[in-house]
Amino acid sequence: MDLRPLVKTLSDGGFHPGRALSAELGVTRTVIVQQIELLRAMGVEIHSVTGKGYRLPYMLEMINKERILALLGGAGAEWREEFDVVFTTGSTNADAMAKGRAGARRYLCIAEHQAAGRGRRGKTWVSPLGANIAMSLLWSFDKGITALEGLSLVVATLVVDALKACGYAGLGVKWPNDILMSARKLAGILIEISGDTAGPCKVVIGVGINVNMPATSAADIDQSYIDLAANLEVVPDRNRVVAALIASLQAGLAEFSQKGFAGFAKRWNEVDVYKGREVEIVSGSNRQRGQSMGVSETGALLLQTESEVISVSGGEITPSLRPVFDARGQDA
Repeated sequence: MDLRPLVKTLSDGGFHPGRALSAELGVTRTVIVQQIELLRAMGVEIHSVTGKGYRLPYMLEMINKERILALLGGAGAEWREEFDVVFTTGSTNADAMAKGRAGARRYLCIAEHQAAGRGRRGKTWVSPLGANIAMSLLWSFDKGITALEGLSLVVATLVVDALKACGYAGLGVKWPNDILMSARKLAGILIEISGDTAGPCKVVIGVGINVNMPATSAADIDQSYIDLAANLEVVPDRNRVVAALIASLQAGLAEFSQKGFAGFAKRWNEVDVYKGREVEIVSGSNRQRGQSMGVSETGALLLQTESEVISVSGGEITPSLRPVFDARGQDA
């Protein structure tokens, strides 16, 4: 069942009676009701009022490949045949990995909705229809898996760069690769690698950014989060953000291929919201407390304990230890 015509009609923010929708779309009223329920199951918040009909509580601009390519300017032409926008999929990472197995060296997939979005450590990434950016980039490296140390931190830095270029403020990173805005999680990264330890390899970089999350999805998210719509200074424009992400990732990954993480360590430390703070690192049953000293040139977290500075290569900073921001999202 193709839901795109209904979404397009409802995207203007106005009320549409069921009878008018039926006539416009050439389907029965029963089909309209079925489609409304399917959209709700995909996380779309739809208001229904007797005598008025249905509407979305916000204007919804769909992701548009042609607009993104235009925003990329001269670089857009080289992406045209390596770039798909899909209405719904299981996982954009899975789609990009399949392209890689089929022989592609570079490919970009963006979905309006993910039915099985994945986060790090097996967590679910909530992806309601039209509410965020769910994109995966397939990228090939020639130096092998051993040369990819720190890649996830690089990607987090590049995402922050892209969002800043779009006018968003109060942004920072949390080791190893979370993007925060006003101390709450805004975006996440999932990287999957296939290939040879020393030879060519392919990487799928999944980026999920909350843009305008409906309140109905809050119960499915197990941590404090924020979306771009919460930024009072900039109205979210997903197409503009996607174009900025593509440009930032394309330039940054080329630089990473030449310099490795060492070329990005200073940039990471400049946006690390936990640097200089007391933190606790959790890895399985192991817990370590100390002061975060930023990251090394390999991407390891430098932790000042009571007796020494140690390098931590795996684990999570506990969510309870959050930096404090003021109302405008600036570090207080």
